[in-house]
Amino acid sequence: MRVLLTMILSLTTLLAAAQNAEDILSKVDENMASDNRIVEASMTIHGKRNSRTITSRTYSVGTKQSFTEYLTPAREQGTKMLKLDNQLWIYSPSTDRTIQLSGHMLRQSVMGSDLSYEDMMDDRKLTEVYTATLAGTEDVDGRKTFVLELAAKVSDVAYHSRKIWVDTEHFVPLREDLFAKSGQLLKRTTMSDVKQIDGRWFPISIVFKDMLKQGDGTEYKMTSIKFNQKIPEYIFTKAALKQ
Repeated sequence: MRVLLTMILSLTTLLAAAQNAEDILSKVDENMASDNRIVEASMTIHGKRNSRTITSRTYSVGTKQSFTEYLTPAREQGTKMLKLDNQLWIYSPSTDRTIQLSGHMLRQSVMGSDLSYEDMMDDRKLTEVYTATLAGTEDVDGRKTFVLELAAKVSDVAYHSRKIWVDTEHFVPLREDLFAKSGQLLKRTTMSDVKQIDGRWFPISIVFKDMLKQGDGTEYKMTSIKFNQKIPEYIFTKAALKQ
């Protein structure tokens, strides 16, 4: 009888932990996902020898449409990217050509940064892509966090598993490790400067580190972010790439 009771209690604990993990991940999605947004940002790439900064403006609607225009420096100015569903086009003003990236080309670095085009393509909610397990709690930079281990439940993902540290108060990821199917650590991100914007908590600064390349990572800092904006439909067309 005691053994049976212990088994029932253990099962109840496991089910509660699983439910808590899914609830936590849902709250993360509530903060990080949006119907639409307009973001102005600087991306500083810290290479092995020097650093350089690129600024951009991005329009996004849901998870299937986004349009990015690079503003500075002069070398990158006018370069544009358009994502429609799982397709990506890039326009280069220096050649006046539009090319479509697909397959293995999406794994290439964006502007020499620690982000790949694949990273920029997948805007799906974490709850749609991963199953979460609560692994415990830890402190990250003085903040208490839930530690979640995520396992992919769909096949079309760049990272087979993830480990994320979620602020227990604001439900924003403060750190994330991204793994290949083999278990190899591929990338690490750290989030900071968390602010409340339009009723949600959001990290303004994100550092991406490709663990397979040299350099000190890429810092992506949002200088302006606006949610629930009216974005003209024509922006998400191939014709807009050359305008």
